[in-house]
Amino acid sequence: MTTSAEIVKEPIYQQLSQVLRAVAGGAEFPAGSRFLTEREICRRYGVSRATANKCLSSLVSEGVLEFRKGVGTFVRGRAMDYNLRALVSFTDEARAAGKEPSTQVLHFERVRGEAVPDDVAALLGTGYDETVFALERLRLAGGLPVILERRHVVARYCPDLSEADAAGSLYALWTGRYRLDIAGADQTIRAVNIRGGDARALGVREGAAGLLVTSVGYLSGDRPLWHEKTLYRGQAYEFHNRLGPIQPAGEPLGKFL
Repeated sequence: MTTSAEIVKEPIYQQLSQVLRAVAGGAEFPAGSRFLTEREICRRYGVSRATANKCLSSLVSEGVLEFRKGVGTFVRGRAMDYNLRALVSFTDEARAAGKEPSTQVLHFERVRGEAVPDDVAALLGTGYDETVFALERLRLAGGLPVILERRHVVARYCPDLSEADAAGSLYALWTGRYRLDIAGADQTIRAVNIRGGDARALGVREGAAGLLVTSVGYLSGDRPLWHEKTLYRGQAYEFHNRLGPIQPAGEPLGKFL
């Protein structure tokens, strides 16, 4: 015997979410394409604006869709991989995910060491008279801003670095033109809420989830080359790693993973 509880239908927004989830990524709305607006959903499926908004918000939070501030809602393509065990060029990451990489240089300046924040100078081992490049870059994949990077670079290792150079891959430049032997980097990663100008630059809502990666990169011989604070758009990246065997908490893993 069927009870009344067993024949109660799912709420409308759940039913509609299932329909939209099936549509996203299909022939009508392939990955990377602009998705239906709230108004279009209302007309097509005969639901209220509130229901349409709830469905879109749910699919964005699931990672099926992505919201681009001032542009609209798009079907999310393949997330880019962040390799936790090796340094990988953003340019290579984007292309591996089938997206065209590009860079906007927001700030580029050659400064004296005395203008570098004390904590950064201490990590880089730079004195007051040493020259350092200070730069800020917005990295885009398929036209979508995914990384906001603030970096200081010790100039003696790449003295003629230019703003035009900063629009490309620094890793390729350092290992190619300058023949630098990059040994690795120390990194810390923490979850943050993206706010203010950072949110506007990345095209996300105020308070959206992000990942802040702070790192110091080294040349062979343990010589610091760069310090960076890089903000990653949370929905654009997946962090992948292969874990080793169980070990006691707090046991050091070595300088470079």
